[in-house]
Amino acid sequence: MDWIERISNIRPWKRNGERAPHKPLLLLYALGRFQRHGGEPIPFSAAEPDLKRLLKEFGPPRDTSPGYPFHHLTNDGIWLVDTVHGPGSPGSELGRLRDAQASGRLHPDLLRALSDDSHLVVRLARHLLDANFEPSMHADICLLTGLDLETRGAADPMGVQARPGVRRDPAFREHVLMAYEYCCAFCEYDGWLDGAPVGLDAAHVRWWAFEGADDLANGLCLCAIHHKLFDKGVLGLTTERTISVSAKFVGRTSTAKEMVLALAERPTRIPQPGLAPVDAANIEWHQRQVFRSPARNG
Repeated sequence: MDWIERISNIRPWKRNGERAPHKPLLLLYALGRFQRHGGEPIPFSAAEPDLKRLLKEFGPPRDTSPGYPFHHLTNDGIWLVDTVHGPGSPGSELGRLRDAQASGRLHPDLLRALSDDSHLVVRLARHLLDANFEPSMHADICLLTGLDLETRGAADPMGVQARPGVRRDPAFREHVLMAYEYCCAFCEYDGWLDGAPVGLDAAHVRWWAFEGADDLANGLCLCAIHHKLFDKGVLGLTTERTISVSAKFVGRTSTAKEMVLALAERPTRIPQPGLAPVDAANIEWHQRQVFRSPARNG
């Protein structure tokens, strides 16, 4: 059985194209638990605060409940829920899951496959990360889920692609950095080391995992810290290509004020003449799916 393909076919919750990584986050959490505790059932009482934090940090901008993935993942044939009353989930309501002392576990066939192939947990986790999150977020997600992707096997080069039939453009980073003259579009940082740019990234505005293209109309040259803040929704763009800063962000030091808060409503750097700026449709996607509104006034 091809478990990567099975996981690729998980049915996500959908409404108006909204990003919904609830099930992937639960699976990553369960894989991290498998690395540490084997196939032991996961009590909802233990998972609830962890899933709540994962959804708050890496889920959509709206509030959401850890009960949703814990219950609804049972519809995909890879997750089982039991209660003190027997097999089967009592539903997604937090009160019902708590009162029934619910616990979840990976399907026995998947647990057997994970035990038989020590590299499978890494391949599954990397696929889930690539298919649902920007690379700048992967290390933080692994830290919170307890996943170790470094010591348990390499990626499977024959695995299912996050976007079948679509390959990444290896020239994307160079094209974006060149367009912005090797300078952060938000703060104008432009560091070099031994003749190569350092601390500068090509950020996707619409995430690659969600149909974002590897082209200038979807790219920004950002320094590493502003790239991370952009992917976490602290920073955003307006269709006038000025910088938005989330009113939910708190920074008390002078450094945080200078590097983040002072950016509110500041125009971004624009590409060199003749090169495409960020497309408004990609900006609007980021506003809806990533940015933590409301925006702070400058």
